[in-house]
Amino acid sequence: MSPPKIKISPLATPACETEATAALRRPVSSLWGVGSERAAQLARLELFTVGDLLLHRPRRYEDRRHFLAIKELQLGVAATTRGKIVALGLKRYRGGQKSVFEIILDDGTTRLHCRWWNLPFMEKYFAVGDDVFVFGKPISLKPRTIDHPETEVMEGGEDSSIHINCIAPIYPLTEGLPQRWLRSLIWRTLAKYEANIVEPWTELNVAAAFKLRGQTQPEGCGYDAQPTRAKAIHMLHFPQELNDTEVARRRLALDEFIELQLAIQTRRKNLQANARGLPCGGDNRLIKPFLKQLGFGLTTAQTKVLRELRKDMSAGVQPMRRLLQGDVGSGKTVVAACCALMALESGFNVALMAPTEILAEQHYQNFRRWFEPLGVRVELQTGNKKTSNIQSDGTHHASRITLHASLLIGTHALIESGFSIDNLGLVIIDEQHKFGVTQREQLVRKGRYPHLLVMTATPIPRTLGLTLYGDLDVSVIDELPPGRGRIKTFVRAADKLPKVWAFIREKLGEGRQAYVVYPRVEDTGRLGVKAVTLELEKLQKELSPYPVGMVHGRLKVQEKERVMADFRADKIKVLLATSVIEVGVDVSNATVMLIESAEQFGLAQLHQLRGRIGRGAHDSYCILVAAAKTDDAKERLRVLEETIDGFQIAEEDLKLRGPGELLGQQQSGLPRFRFGDLAGDRELIERARNLVAEHLNRSKKFG
Repeated sequence: MSPPKIKISPLATPACETEATAALRRPVSSLWGVGSERAAQLARLELFTVGDLLLHRPRRYEDRRHFLAIKELQLGVAATTRGKIVALGLKRYRGGQKSVFEIILDDGTTRLHCRWWNLPFMEKYFAVGDDVFVFGKPISLKPRTIDHPETEVMEGGEDSSIHINCIAPIYPLTEGLPQRWLRSLIWRTLAKYEANIVEPWTELNVAAAFKLRGQTQPEGCGYDAQPTRAKAIHMLHFPQELNDTEVARRRLALDEFIELQLAIQTRRKNLQANARGLPCGGDNRLIKPFLKQLGFGLTTAQTKVLRELRKDMSAGVQPMRRLLQGDVGSGKTVVAACCALMALESGFNVALMAPTEILAEQHYQNFRRWFEPLGVRVELQTGNKKTSNIQSDGTHHASRITLHASLLIGTHALIESGFSIDNLGLVIIDEQHKFGVTQREQLVRKGRYPHLLVMTATPIPRTLGLTLYGDLDVSVIDELPPGRGRIKTFVRAADKLPKVWAFIREKLGEGRQAYVVYPRVEDTGRLGVKAVTLELEKLQKELSPYPVGMVHGRLKVQEKERVMADFRADKIKVLLATSVIEVGVDVSNATVMLIESAEQFGLAQLHQLRGRIGRGAHDSYCILVAAAKTDDAKERLRVLEETIDGFQIAEEDLKLRGPGELLGQQQSGLPRFRFGDLAGDRELIERARNLVAEHLNRSKKFG
């Protein structure tokens, strides 16, 4: 089943389209004062319709009821002031290649110099005598100077009630588009079309649901705390009080989350209504000997999750759609193996997709060791290696793999066009955060509604679990197997490296192994950022006589496999690597990880890398060598040093980076929210989820 393309619609959904709401889809060129040039400028801001214009969110607000005199401006403190231009000029130098344009304002208290470097076209926007609003941070007080401030010329003869003596919205702009003109356009458009803005889902009563039980009206709020959609849009652009702007944002964010939840939950309801789950509960004839040969018992959390999976796979009502979360080293792979054996016992094939060839190869080796004694065939299908018997179906490019109760492990090669697997009962996707929603669906469509188990060692923050994985049930392995050593993390400056190398040599002398990770494969010329190819020879000398191997993404597959095999066999004592080892590498004797230029890595990625150690009985040590200069980098390293809890780290990572950088919009399948904030709007997302669930449960369509 193909997933719907999730897109937040402008001001009304097609289901509630009327003649009135259709007016909001008129092009901006239909508005008075918007000619072809202005329409082109608005298009650069992705404002194509009346509805788009009314949802153009201000970047910030200026309280122009209160602004500072120029003499009250403070060094480095952003503020709004105003004054008349008493002088201006453009100066060119270095043969005309460089320039500075300057205006000098006077408000009767003192003067302010405003400068724009290498923007000579600014000259045409100002004239002596203009009354100008200025927002920016002074870089000097003698004379008072602001570089590249935001400005707005106050024109005479026009109603200024929306520009001064009010809370003025400041919008994102493009070259040639004046702030004052855009604000006036939105004011006129809102006056004409506000009555056309209706509630998109009247049956959900969103305005009433917006107010939580026991919630009081925000202090200093000029409007009702339960605004309609139309009132919220008015508050967004022209608030009476500053608190109105947050009330408006949250109300419009709730609409976005409701639309997203409708898409997610409708997809799940349709699956439940139209697809019948394959009987994959198994009979334990393979699982029992598998667990016996493991040599260790499952944890309570693993056993609990397995019961959930067996219930889903044996019910025969609808296909399992489940997300398995567990911190690094919690034993997800063993649970996945048991899940695969259930399907194999039931006579169905199983496909497991991994994001990298290193991880796919490791899974292949592990599952062969586990499954071949049970008489189960394991095949590998990657871009560079195929062990399976591919049979052509007669077309030029299509191929079909016909297996008999076998496990097929692969990378993206499994979702290539034309490649299919007969009798597919279960799809397992490892490290789901490395794939997109579309890729997940592509593999599922290789069979006829097979069961789906999605695994991730990067714990999903609650808000993303309700959105990105909102169509999946969630199981959590929340404990680590017993007998593991502790992991200790230390942040060190580069000048401490001699002591770090001495410590690593000490651990190697005790028989342990180590990882040394660098952020780059080759030198990019970036000061202070090391590359593996340049460090290999230095490392071999530094850690002599212990053998050092190197692995990175540009090595040939055979070379990577050889190095990894030697490291697992303890022939290589130190593995020099990039983040290619981030997932899946499991060597219990490796107890030290040194990450150089650690500030170059993200928080979740550092946690994943650290997860390669601490897999045996010995204590492990993660050393982060960093030159953290920014507050963000320092905070990331502090979090890593203080906790090994992946779920806490995931929440911190979401706060620090936000979902856009954390996931990538194209990768995640999530829409681009105008108003919603996945890092801070968890309560709104949960409210939207509950509203939609109640609505769909009442609906006869899915009853």
